[in-house]
Amino acid sequence: MPHGPHRAPPVAVLLALMSGAVGAAGADERVYLVDTLVAGLEHPWSIAFLPDGDKLVTERAGRLRIIRDDELLPDPVSGVPEAYVRSQAGLFEVLPHPGFETNRLLYLSFAHGTRRENTTRVVRGRYSDGALTDVEVIFDAAPRRNTPVHYGGRMAWLPDGTLLVGLGDGFDFREAAQDPGDHLGSVVRLNDDGAVPADNPFVGRDDIRPETFTFGHRNVQGVVHDPDHDIIWAHEHGPRGGDELNRLIPGRNYGWPVITYGVDYSGAKITPYTERPGMEQPLIDWTPSIAPAGLGRYTGEVFPEWHGDLLVAGLVSRAVHRIEIDDTGRPREVERLFNELGERLRDVRAGPDGLVYVLTDSREGRVLRVRRRP
Repeated sequence: MPHGPHRAPPVAVLLALMSGAVGAAGADERVYLVDTLVAGLEHPWSIAFLPDGDKLVTERAGRLRIIRDDELLPDPVSGVPEAYVRSQAGLFEVLPHPGFETNRLLYLSFAHGTRRENTTRVVRGRYSDGALTDVEVIFDAAPRRNTPVHYGGRMAWLPDGTLLVGLGDGFDFREAAQDPGDHLGSVVRLNDDGAVPADNPFVGRDDIRPETFTFGHRNVQGVVHDPDHDIIWAHEHGPRGGDELNRLIPGRNYGWPVITYGVDYSGAKITPYTERPGMEQPLIDWTPSIAPAGLGRYTGEVFPEWHGDLLVAGLVSRAVHRIEIDDTGRPREVERLFNELGERLRDVRAGPDGLVYVLTDSREGRVLRVRRRP
């Protein structure tokens, strides 16, 4: 089993986790009810909440949709740039600017390019009346690649107004994750206009991209800032096992593919190492894999027992994993939620109404709304 700074739970607990039994209370014991808010979305990927009560949802197929008054509007947002759509490639995250109420800026991440040359792109534009205008590219990951997988694409704002973008290794180029001279397998930090912050950890070095914040990642699929502990949390897909929850520290190397607790899809070893000097250990690793997707943090009042917890959507586990953070900033998985649905879960977010919203990953995907059982 994995070892490192986190402590492995007892075998009985591991077996319960693998079966979904931990936290999988009977229907009469659950504190929540799950309703379908809208259905008929093609692989919904990300959800965002606007000050006027509208919700925006991306479809990986390249559309940005509007939910208004609990109804999915028939027309997608116009002006959204065309995404490269194939396999895992498509439209990813939608993220309003922290000053959205006054500047109306929306940020989108998506796969851009062609089968032979594509990359992760971030744009911003002004949103009004169902249209995106004044669209400008603020970041293209380099180099381009010829694989339609492992793009990352999750974004998060930091308190200083800078933007984090998680990226992937392109799958066939995993060794490049150890080369901060490119963007593969890294998290980058940008100003809101795409410029490089002057205090980025590698600014001034000729051998490292100045946008790079951390590197040595496989496929970052969730990023969130925890203001209570001033921690940046990020999770990423391992191969066959070895999914990770990490605390991001500027300039650090997170080890992929030199260290991992996973094995290749064939069962072959990727590396003999789970630890190496100068490489960060995950604070939680999931083996077998849960395929962590979206990452949210709950701060509402509807579920006070979840306050401050991380919520991790699982594609393979078909559950949301609730992670408690103790007073020292150590995470611990305490519960698996919504596994009774039996669906791949792509994103999970706490809404401004204190309810939890979950996206299911399928050609007939849904937005689920989680409320408290009366």
